[in-house]
Amino acid sequence: MIELNKILYVEDEPDIQAVARIALETVGQLTLEICSSGQEALEKAAAFDPDLILLDVMMPGLDGPDTLLELRKLDGFTGKPVIFMTAKVMDSEVQRYLDLGAIGVIPKPFDPMGLAGQVKSIWQESNG
Repeated sequence: MIELNKILYVEDEPDIQAVARIALETVGQLTLEICSSGQEALEKAAAFDPDLILLDVMMPGLDGPDTLLELRKLDGFTGKPVIFMTAKVMDSEVQRYLDLGAIGVIPKPFDPMGLAGQVKSIWQESNG
């Protein structure tokens, strides 16, 4: 099975970025590239070449779904696994994210101590 190491994390809120960095780097022992916007993600994605993209849904400018559609146009990103993070978790909304190709949805607010485990669990399920 492919091991999860590198995550491109797209989140516009600095406070949430800081908590997620501790949760994923310190607790989860993962390598993060944090982007504060969809546009920044598009600029950094190819050079970083993440194993997984963790994507906030609600962002100014390019929102999460639009960012995903743009990332899919980059070489090597058509099948890159994506997990959305959002407070919008009604069944119809979650289904929309899955229909866009997400392998999972993590509700906000998330548990900082459990975030890395949640991400790794979704990753493992999708990689059989």
